[in-house]
Amino acid sequence: MDNNLRDLDILGRIVEYCNDIDEIIEMFGGNIETFVSNKAYRHSIAMCILQIGELVTNLTEDFREQNPVIPWREIRAMRNVFAHRYGRIDIKTTWATIHEEVPILRDFCTDAIERRKFGESWG
Repeated sequence: MDNNLRDLDILGRIVEYCNDIDEIIEMFGGNIETFVSNKAYRHSIAMCILQIGELVTNLTEDFREQNPVIPWREIRAMRNVFAHRYGRIDIKTTWATIHEEVPILRDFCTDAIERRKFGESWG
């Protein structure tokens, strides 16, 4: 698969996980108290974040360099925290991430996909 198609596929999958996060938030009622008290809620979100972090790693270096507006390294680092130090996850940071950063990432990926469909460059 050519690198542009690979990046396009990965971006689409990232959008899907971002949408999954929205669905999970809606399913559990969208309040931080439930997030703090409900393991299933936190685990569901954690799995999506893990997957997003893994997908980001598979984007080509060219794509990440052409799009420095997204903190690719930090996304990967958050994935590593979830994968290797799950018991020490900061719940407030995670809550802020899913409400503030995930929508930005989804919008960016959606826009990049649309630009590519119309033959525009990534950056």
